[in-house]
Amino acid sequence: MTTTERPPAPVVAPRRGGGLLASPVLRRLLLVPVIAFVVVVVVFLVVHALPGDAAQQLAATMNGATPQDLAELRRSLGLDGSLFSQFWSYLDGLAHLRLGESFYSGRPVSELLGSALPVTIELAVAAGIVSTVAGVLTGIVAARYRGTWLDSVIRGGATVGFSLPWFALAVLAVVVFGVWLDWLPIFGRLPTSVDYTPTTGFVLIDAFVQGRFDLIGPWLQHLILPALTLAATCAGFVCRITREACLTASAQGFVRTARMKGLTERRIALGHVLRNAAVPILTVSGLQFGSLLGGAVITEAVFSYPGVGSLLVEAVGRRDYFLVEGAALAIGLLFTLVNAVVDLTVLAIDPRTRRAH
Repeated sequence: MTTTERPPAPVVAPRRGGGLLASPVLRRLLLVPVIAFVVVVVVFLVVHALPGDAAQQLAATMNGATPQDLAELRRSLGLDGSLFSQFWSYLDGLAHLRLGESFYSGRPVSELLGSALPVTIELAVAAGIVSTVAGVLTGIVAARYRGTWLDSVIRGGATVGFSLPWFALAVLAVVVFGVWLDWLPIFGRLPTSVDYTPTTGFVLIDAFVQGRFDLIGPWLQHLILPALTLAATCAGFVCRITREACLTASAQGFVRTARMKGLTERRIALGHVLRNAAVPILTVSGLQFGSLLGGAVITEAVFSYPGVGSLLVEAVGRRDYFLVEGAALAIGLLFTLVNAVVDLTVLAIDPRTRRAH
């Protein structure tokens, strides 16, 4: 009696977890408020860990301030409660979109940030465009002429660029181009003689909205030095990443196949190498925007640029808690949103990333 063997049961791959949370887009969007809350907590704790407080700073400006005056100042500023009660009060204000008022100027923090934030965004975007274009172009050239003297010069310049701190670059730019050569203005966003009433806060947009095209020239002159100072460090890093990404893509089999088909080097570089190297380049360029926001704090202080960085430096010196927290929170949220946009863009243009999720 013969027995027929049953065929083995087909192996069914287990399904990956479904549901809304399986979407990488939704997961990244849900991370934004979580990271924002972490930023709020860290900023609050760091600010309150600084020695001294706003009440002591204000009391120092008063002649013959008594301990009773200091206690009254702390009560009026809301600094007499426990750390937890102050944090809870701050969270309650954030929930109602209230960032508090500056201890010194008495103006709402949201109003101060509303006038300073466009300045910083303007500077960071200009520096980001310069650093990305310069870094990508020099990185492509270095990869194309790998091992030559041109490659060595570009890599050396990139190393020097991202090794120098922003403060040193800013001071060097002020001394060389502003003092010695006297080519460019080194302080402010616009000349003091220019009458400018903001509409959106962005000079370039306001110039077209208001028909004030006379603003563009002076604005660009004041923007060049701080933007180039910020861009120098980031351009060096983007250059190194672009070079390595292009060399990695050039070593793939599809590039050799394209050469065997007789495609020109220009078409191979643009249609195959650069397209496959785009993901790491895009990722690092987006992350550099966060670095530009951090570097703007130092650069704006050196060039007296009236952005969030200058506002933050001034507020830290005065222990203006609400203003420090608001400025740091604005920079942190901008960095978080930019990273989220970069992640979503990478998911959109790279099928391999989507399959990985």
